[in-house]
Amino acid sequence: MSRIVQYSSYGGPEVLDIVEVDEPHAGHGQVRVAVRAAGLNAFDFKVRQDPQYVPSHSLPSKQGNEFAGVIDEIGDGVEGIEPGLEVLGWTSFGAQADYVVVPASHVAPKPAALDWATAGGIGLVGNTANRATIAVDPKPGDTVLVSAAAGGVGLFACQFAMLDGATVIGTASERHHDALRRMGIIPVTYGVGLVDRLRVAAPQGITAVIDNAGQESVEAAIELGVDPSRINSIVWAEGAERYGISTVGGGGKTAENLAQLAELVAEGRLVMPIAATYPLSEVRQAYEHLETRHLLGKVVLTVP
Repeated sequence: MSRIVQYSSYGGPEVLDIVEVDEPHAGHGQVRVAVRAAGLNAFDFKVRQDPQYVPSHSLPSKQGNEFAGVIDEIGDGVEGIEPGLEVLGWTSFGAQADYVVVPASHVAPKPAALDWATAGGIGLVGNTANRATIAVDPKPGDTVLVSAAAGGVGLFACQFAMLDGATVIGTASERHHDALRRMGIIPVTYGVGLVDRLRVAAPQGITAVIDNAGQESVEAAIELGVDPSRINSIVWAEGAERYGISTVGGGGKTAENLAQLAELVAEGRLVMPIAATYPLSEVRQAYEHLETRHLLGKVVLTVP
């Protein structure tokens, strides 16, 4: 038997259970991974709380979409992968478990320099941030506003934009400002008066926006004269119809891109702080922590 996180009704962390199921096995073209870490994401609890967030979602549901671990079983037709390989990868609902079975194309080698918690927590936010950053095409000389800059997607988006040569301003709670400054990000507090604070922080003007917070950030950018074609929001879809902004988010994952992301983090060119780790048995407490939404970096479950 093995454990997996599951819920049978919509709601908060209290609906989460750890249930025992038969051990899964790798089929044709698949690998089985003994999970060592599984990242938590806002997407997880948004789906769990709101039946309409993903209308096709059904109950009971497993939970979690990113993981890192050790391949311990290979299915027929899989070549170039051996048991014992340390990997990180993705799945659709079910990463928070002792074992996960996925297509071999859904895993990438874990660099030796990458610890388990980081490896298990970078895949989804890194992919989303990279796609959102590409959507606004930062260049040297640009000043890019990244909202919710202390979150997983926001932190990576800030760093991707800086790698492209841009100056980056990030909105965040004041408790995270020192950490952002140490990373080379100019911090600004969100909330009432945001436009005025942004004018002070960027007297040269803002030329692009990577929004991870919603309407406030987008409308501040519009008021400041940012070209809507250079504003991307992963959370406020209405902005596309209202202002003509782009809404590129997650998706389009490939093992090659995941491997590149892992190498950048292992080399120290990208950084993702781990806000906290919890054992799988404390999944409810882990989501209670995540759902405060006042974190710097990622919350990760560790297994066993």
